Amino acid sequence: MSPLLTPTDLARWLSRRDLRHRPVVLDVRWRLGGPPAKADYETGHLSGAVYVDLDTELAGAPGAGGRHPLPSPERLGAVLRGAGVRADSAVVAYDDGNGSVAARAWWLLRWAGLAPEQVAVLDGGFAAWVAEGRAVSAEPVDPEPGDVVVRPGGMPVLDVEAAAELARTGILLDARAEARYRGDTEPVDSRAGHIPGARNAPATGNVGPDGRWLDPEALAARFAALGVDGTGAVGAYCGSGVNAAALVLALEHAGLAPEDRPAGLYVGSWSQWSADPTRPAATGSRP
Repeated sequence: MSPLLTPTDLARWLSRRDLRHRPVVLDVRWRLGGPPAKADYETGHLSGAVYVDLDTELAGAPGAGGRHPLPSPERLGAVLRGAGVRADSAVVAYDDGNGSVAARAWWLLRWAGLAPEQVAVLDGGFAAWVAEGRAVSAEPVDPEPGDVVVRPGGMPVLDVEAAAELARTGILLDARAEARYRGDTEPVDSRAGHIPGARNAPATGNVGPDGRWLDPEALAARFAALGVDGTGAVGAYCGSGVNAAALVLALEHAGLAPEDRPAGLYVGSWSQWSADPTRPAATGSRP
């Protein structure tokens, strides 16, 4: 099953009369630096969608683990149950950007133990839904509590040492913009540059001009140019483990990181790496 779902397919799914078998829809719109996207949700969202905040619900508190470390299983479980997620639920996440925040939600749900066929990202996000003339709602949503229990380990997590080793011996992809990878600028974290050996693959390159994700063939060609052929170890990082989740999704969609061998995610990412002055930082366009 593709990790992506078209607006047409989601609309058809949501129209089912059997409420129990409709997917739980998560609105995870977010902006780096604000303002909070909750106001956008309150203005209009997919009917029945529950707002979930990246900073406080899809991540732990910033600190030694980076800007968006993993939430505790207990915290994530409470958030998901509050959103109505059951053990047998299908869950669809959407944002209003390049799909990276929705991919972070998708990745977390998979990490939490939900099966691949239970979780998807809305292709094109909120913009695609609206562009097709589909209805939105400003009505508050109060879902019936779910019963899901978070069981970590469904997706591989890279720590600092594993990320460094993968950059040396495998393929570690850096999902940040080229200027940040090269070290030309660093607007968020403590130092500029990238992990030595990492290869730049900006998450913005996963989608086309229309905001829809590239098809598997185009994504496979993109990653092949970076040396990814589906046979060796591959992982991804970014600034704080959000955009990198989009690379993990894209690799799976392209057939280069199948469900039984998903790409690793360095959740701490550059925000954790750069905070340690003993860790080297490479600059320029070469790994």
